[in-house]
Amino acid sequence: MTPLALTLLIFAIMLVLMAIRTPIAVAMFVAGAVGYVTQAGWLPLANFLNAQAFARFASYDLSVIPLFILMGNFATQGGISRALFEFASVVMARFRGGLAMAAVLACAAFGAICGSSVATAATITQVALPEMRRHGYSGRLATGTLAAGGTLGILIPPSVPLVIYAILAEQNIAKLFAAAMIPGVIAMIGYMIAIAIYVRLVPGHAPEHDEAPRLTWAALTGVAPIAAIFLIVFGGIYTGKFTPTEGAAVGAAATFLAALLKREIDWRKFKQCFYATAESSAMIFLIFLGADVMNAALALTQVPAQLAAVVGGWGLPPVAVVGAILLFYVVLGAVMDELSMILLTIPIFFPMIMGLEFGMPKESVAIWFGIMVLMTVGFGLLAPPVGLNVYIVNGMARDVPIGESYRGVMPFLVSDTLRTLLLLFFPAISLWLVKFLK
Repeated sequence: MTPLALTLLIFAIMLVLMAIRTPIAVAMFVAGAVGYVTQAGWLPLANFLNAQAFARFASYDLSVIPLFILMGNFATQGGISRALFEFASVVMARFRGGLAMAAVLACAAFGAICGSSVATAATITQVALPEMRRHGYSGRLATGTLAAGGTLGILIPPSVPLVIYAILAEQNIAKLFAAAMIPGVIAMIGYMIAIAIYVRLVPGHAPEHDEAPRLTWAALTGVAPIAAIFLIVFGGIYTGKFTPTEGAAVGAAATFLAALLKREIDWRKFKQCFYATAESSAMIFLIFLGADVMNAALALTQVPAQLAAVVGGWGLPPVAVVGAILLFYVVLGAVMDELSMILLTIPIFFPMIMGLEFGMPKESVAIWFGIMVLMTVGFGLLAPPVGLNVYIVNGMARDVPIGESYRGVMPFLVSDTLRTLLLLFFPAISLWLVKFLK
């Protein structure tokens, strides 16, 4: 069997297993194991697994993932989302479509202490969806807004996919977080602009005027803990007081304290936070192992290296190569979640990108490419036929047909496309804050 045929067989096995609803970690592991055994035999595979499993899971850098997930679970169970939405509603009520904009703003603020797209979408939906429907927002606009807003959970640091990219690409997590700040804010503003345009061009999906509640002291004090947590965590990281892993630990402790002060968390919720963290972390680590096996099998075929040489020999502009990779991510997002895509493809695409000349330092290229990947996997969370965020939000709005939710995210996909093109052709936008870090 030729290397190319074997590579296609490995991917075919993975896709077939995924089609019959096999967990993605198992699908990648089995496909990789078949490819590895076909080329090297059972004993080399056993030796590889014996060494690789310990090397992967013993990494200190990986501890940042469960800590940020725990931080997000404390925020979810601690009632912080309601305070965020109430404050955002007061701020945005003067605008037409203001309650939808408030939902986006609340998602952005919650994402700043969460790091998970699905958790952000589900948590803010619980609070915002009933209010939006009560005020006369259509199911299409309400669910589309909340699904899109949920992606801010990974676009605005801390971001679990960005942490995984940093580990795979051996890049500084703090610098990647800094690089994601401005694109994340651009994403938030772009979504608000999309709402403002949509409610004017397509009447009937939002009320002419939202109620304008007064800004109260309770609303201000409700968001004070969130602002304090964000400043402590990222202020400490960027001033060098502690590492990202230590920052995640401090953030988790501070979020737990904030939940206690709000008297929203009890013993049952406390245990649930750790159960949910263990479940999510185990899923991510198993995907790590499955991707390691599959990438090792692909490396033995030498097809990734040959592909990089072929692409380099085409003489295409480097930006065109990045654009093609991003389009591939959009297509791949129809069948895979964002973590699986990053774990499977970065070991293949990253060396290819680092071998191209962009006219800037290699570290800057690595950071910029990470942000571009992050923006694109966020696109996959909304785009049909899968769109995980759309499924999550639509499942919580049982009276809204799934087709209406997909129509609702279309304006936000346009915003995502424009933002991605902007960041693709102007890398300095992503890299501006990075230059202030040593």
